[in-house]
Amino acid sequence: MADQQKDDDILGKAYDSQLMRRLLTYIKPYKKYIILAIILNIVVSALGPLRPYLSKIAFDDKIQNKDFNGLLVVCAVLLGSLMLQALIQYFLTYYTELTGQKIVYDLRIQLFSHVQKLALKYFDKTPVGRTVTRVTNDVDSLNDMFSSGIVSIFSDIFSIVWIFIFMFAMSWDLSLVTLAVLPALFYATFLFRKKVRENYRDVRKHLARLNSYMQERITGMNVVQIFAKEKEELKNFSSINKDNKDVNIQSVFYHAVFFPVVEMLSVISVGLIIWYGGGEVIQKNLTIGVLLAFLQYTEMFWRPVRDLSDKYNILQTAMASSERIFKLLDDNTIIQNPAEPKTLKSIKGEVEFKNVWFAYNPEEYVLRNVSFKIDPGERIAIVGATGAGKTSIINIFTRFYDIQKGSITLDGIDIRDLNKSELRKYIAMVLQDVFLFSGTIKSNISLGNKDITDEQIIDAAKFVGADKFISQLPNGYDEVVKEKGATLSVGQKQLISFARALAYNPQILILDEATSSVDTETEILIQNAIEKLLVGRTSIVIAHRLSTIQNADKILVMHKGELKEAGTHQELLAHKGIYYKLYQLQYKDQELKSA
Repeated sequence: MADQQKDDDILGKAYDSQLMRRLLTYIKPYKKYIILAIILNIVVSALGPLRPYLSKIAFDDKIQNKDFNGLLVVCAVLLGSLMLQALIQYFLTYYTELTGQKIVYDLRIQLFSHVQKLALKYFDKTPVGRTVTRVTNDVDSLNDMFSSGIVSIFSDIFSIVWIFIFMFAMSWDLSLVTLAVLPALFYATFLFRKKVRENYRDVRKHLARLNSYMQERITGMNVVQIFAKEKEELKNFSSINKDNKDVNIQSVFYHAVFFPVVEMLSVISVGLIIWYGGGEVIQKNLTIGVLLAFLQYTEMFWRPVRDLSDKYNILQTAMASSERIFKLLDDNTIIQNPAEPKTLKSIKGEVEFKNVWFAYNPEEYVLRNVSFKIDPGERIAIVGATGAGKTSIINIFTRFYDIQKGSITLDGIDIRDLNKSELRKYIAMVLQDVFLFSGTIKSNISLGNKDITDEQIIDAAKFVGADKFISQLPNGYDEVVKEKGATLSVGQKQLISFARALAYNPQILILDEATSSVDTETEILIQNAIEKLLVGRTSIVIAHRLSTIQNADKILVMHKGELKEAGTHQELLAHKGIYYKLYQLQYKDQELKSA
């Protein structure tokens, strides 16, 4: 949580050269668009300041000399410059937006690809909403910078440069008078930037609190409602929401003060031009056309100045977002594949744990010196109290986590010498908490694998008994599945997960509390399917209900991270150890329930 708070509080500099260099690597494939945009910017930013200069020519050279034909030419040039500016602006907007969208596409692809490579350890400590925000909101902030921020900054800067060029070309002394208010502008901008930076951090912090509170309460809405905590939760939310409102109002205040100050400085600048320039016109040292042109240039000058203040916010937001994005991309919580992985063309299914030690946190071992062997096609069961290390055995065998000591082999090859995808393609897993994706029944069984045909999907569903309820759905296998399978019962979701496992035809099957959440009728249906499913496959079954694993070839009894007993059901009962006590407890519970 502390890391999350720190991450949300990243302020970001208005410009960070190191981050910008890294961002530029995403621009490199589209540098031709950027070069084109810069060229178009230089041209279009010159066309605007050209108009006051044409006005000066029209007034001083044509109107004063009563040159009607010359005036028509100037008007035609003025109209042509407006049309050309509109055309160039169209292509400029199109290519900058195109570049921004292409960069965002590439960045999102890279982020999603990286997130899929991260080990489960990363997701154990990172809220889902935080990762989603990186791929959505933070990337959108970069899109604003690439498509409108940077290009607009170039446009504004070029416009100011062209304005200065035209102004000093016409009258350098009047130009200096016009720019006399710049020191005040720089000071006002400095104060504005300082206050906005401080306020920006507060806005991000309170928005993060608001999102976090909303996400947690919506996820746990059933708990809120069953304990009638709505009023209290609303009160807490109102307090957090008020803090968020207050910091946003403060942000509005800073902008409401700054922009009128800029407007006032622009009015002062106009006043200075009229005062000094008017005097020069009266003394015949300046023409009226130059004075009118300077008034137009003043208006043009302050427009990009105001725009640059807005672009400062875009740039600062983008820098903060890029820092968070790169922090995610640099996260190396990844189970590494070997440099030269070994390959398995086919497997027999022999699994062996040799003196395995494993800890989720350094030195806090949840598995200690665990050793056992599973022969090809053998069915073993793992039992033990909660926290004994049963699920951890599955996690390390599938390489969701790596062990600290010992070795785990598949057909005599250390699984760390295999590519993770090579290892996992031979394994299917059915968990207690079944996860179904938004889509259809069919897509949730095949998981989008085009090698699995519709016939195989239907055969797998019939084999495990899922076809009975699927065929009764309005759209059958094309029935839409809502998020997390919300419209299906626990038993139905479990049957779909069995059909999914069978459709992939694994050599090794893992069942982790696969029947603990279903009713007795569904459990009988699943047990019949399991009996068929396990034939000819190496299987590992984790179960609390000891009645479901009595036919296992071998039962491993875990206790506080250690393998304490191993044998068949009858052997363990005769031994009268931990397994015997667990069995007696469950047997008595069943007798009490029956009574």
